[in-house]
Amino acid sequence: MVKKIWVGLLTLLAPFWAHAALPAAVDGQPLPSLAPVLEEVTPSVVNVYTRTRVRVRSPLMDDPFFRRFFNIPDVPRERVSQSLGSGVIVDAGNGYVLTNNHVIQGADDIAVTLQDGRSLDATLVGADPDTDLAVIQVPAENLTALPLADSEQLKVGDFVVAVGNPFGLGQTVTSGIVSALGRAGLRGLEFQNFIQTDASINPGNSGGALVNLRGELVGINSAIFTPSGGNVGIGFAIPSGMARYVLEQLVEHGEVRRGSLGLVVQDLTPDLALAFGLEAGQGVLVAEVMPGSAAETAGLQAGDVIASVAKRPVRSAQSFLNAEGQVPVGERVPLTFLREGGERKATLVIEPPQVLLGEDIDARLAGARFMALPARARAQGQSGVVISGLAEGSRLAYEGLREGDIINAVNRGRVDDLDDLASGVTQARGALLLQIRRNGRAYVARID
Repeated sequence: MVKKIWVGLLTLLAPFWAHAALPAAVDGQPLPSLAPVLEEVTPSVVNVYTRTRVRVRSPLMDDPFFRRFFNIPDVPRERVSQSLGSGVIVDAGNGYVLTNNHVIQGADDIAVTLQDGRSLDATLVGADPDTDLAVIQVPAENLTALPLADSEQLKVGDFVVAVGNPFGLGQTVTSGIVSALGRAGLRGLEFQNFIQTDASINPGNSGGALVNLRGELVGINSAIFTPSGGNVGIGFAIPSGMARYVLEQLVEHGEVRRGSLGLVVQDLTPDLALAFGLEAGQGVLVAEVMPGSAAETAGLQAGDVIASVAKRPVRSAQSFLNAEGQVPVGERVPLTFLREGGERKATLVIEPPQVLLGEDIDARLAGARFMALPARARAQGQSGVVISGLAEGSRLAYEGLREGDIINAVNRGRVDDLDDLASGVTQARGALLLQIRRNGRAYVARID
């Protein structure tokens, strides 16, 4: 009886649904659709596949007696790790593809699949872990590039479309709006100015495109906030303005060469702003001026409030760092600051970071490159020098040190800068005891 009633209802409602179906046009005008835009965009978005060979170590297999007893040859065992992501063709003539650094990091083989089904081998041009961006290159054969928009023109509420390869399903399109701008606070990245969107972004979308309704690239999808591992409507994309600068640097140098103005700054909190007679968010407070830096030469002082860098207003320590990090080394930078209630201007030159080679100090440190700690780390109360480069097979690498480790002390002598490191090592008698900080934890390494 129930079945007959449902059949009757469906029969009665069928003409109504047929009548209520969406029309192809309203008042002679076709219904809005993203299809025309996506026809131009999707050929520029590629799927990125990587393979990484990882050596598998076993205490038994590393024992020569065990291998001889069971007649096991001394052949390294490996396992292959695979991952997937997305990328965006930004230069069809040269075959340059923008993607995320975490998509290709450590990969031995990189391949991309285009929308038309072609699979192409890719080579790494360069990567920038500080922004989580990388550039790979494929053969420039019948490619379509996506134009980069001016992300500075984005506004909250603008419609955007995300294109990528979520979960390896293949090219997928989702839509949403710009939920917020200038987001920061993600761990592990030095430069952060994220676009927040509610367009669905999932694992595999990393490196894909975020485009506006004109079909222009406004961001590179990079991360999501999720308590469960899936999309909850909070995704983050690296703005095209930052991506453009990183792209140019990686293509030209194979790395992003950044310098410094020599300023350590902090946010201008409401309490500090009140003390200085300013409004909160009006700039950033200079906490320290590095000796011998361009800022010291220009006469800046602790207590000054920086209002703009390179004609870009700065309202937080992160925005100051972003502005400083997008100016090439050697370029002159106009800077506006406030002192004693008056506005002042200065022009500074971005100076290259101080670098010290290990072999110039002690033969035991050969293969290592040391740099002064970034201003952001100093503003957070850290001290020491950072290992910015480490050759495979070097003494420090053999003892377990890694690139990115911070050296706080040598033989119990405090290390604040490169001069402290050099003097501590040269004055040492016998073994070197290096106090290391890594991921918030302290270690001691002995170097004989």
